[in-house]
Amino acid sequence: MPPRMRLTIEFSYVIIGSLFIALAFNLFLLPNNIASGGVAGISTITKDVFGWEPGIVQWVLNILFFSMGLFILGKNFGIKSLVGTLILPFFVLITSDVVTPTEDQLLGAIFGGMGIGLGLGIVFRGRASTGGVDLGAQVLHKFTKLPLGICIAILDGTIVFTSAIVFSVEEGLYALISLFITSRTIDLVQVGFNTSKNVMIISKKEMEVRRALLNDIDRGVTVLKGAGGYTEEDRPVIMCVVQQNEFMKLTRTIKEIDPGAFIVTMNATEVLGEGFKTS
Repeated sequence: MPPRMRLTIEFSYVIIGSLFIALAFNLFLLPNNIASGGVAGISTITKDVFGWEPGIVQWVLNILFFSMGLFILGKNFGIKSLVGTLILPFFVLITSDVVTPTEDQLLGAIFGGMGIGLGLGIVFRGRASTGGVDLGAQVLHKFTKLPLGICIAILDGTIVFTSAIVFSVEEGLYALISLFITSRTIDLVQVGFNTSKNVMIISKKEMEVRRALLNDIDRGVTVLKGAGGYTEEDRPVIMCVVQQNEFMKLTRTIKEIDPGAFIVTMNATEVLGEGFKTS
């Protein structure tokens, strides 16, 4: 793909993802007082305490965090992250008048978390970010040497804890639910719904199993060198990756050839190559 076309697509991801985040925030999170971390969570709290417009608060905080990150961490965020930093609060402002479809806080937490996760996943596919607390976490990581995931958890946890004080413990718990759903939705957007199976096979009839996988299942195989832990005898390990709907046929085929075959199965959430995704 030409670099200019790829850049255009990535910018589109940032814009579309930011719009999803803004809609989820104004439709589900803000009306139900759910401050599930991040700059959006801070703006939800300040809206209740001071009456400040969330979009303006997010703009100020995003620019502050971005400037701090630029000064402390250097120029490694890129123009796409700057676009996300600026355009997300703009979308929050222009969608601030949308009417929430539910005043049930549990539904708000669930669908708000899904919407935020969907938007962030799309932005991440554009190889960018929406700035905010993530940049603050990188600064904290630089000075404390704590793992980045821990730094993000500390900042988001502080926001959720504050929301429990400002609103109620129950609303703080709803914020935790929303935060969890957001993280799981991001994972789904990143790796997709199609889970393949990575199958490892140890069989005394190695050649017959290999031929069956190649000819009957129509999947490539890789033979790894292995040895018995007790006997120290050579035991080749056959590795084969199949689609979810091919898995039962594969295990049935192997058991017909060698009922005593040892089979280990693992989920493979991102498979690139011939017969699967190419990019």
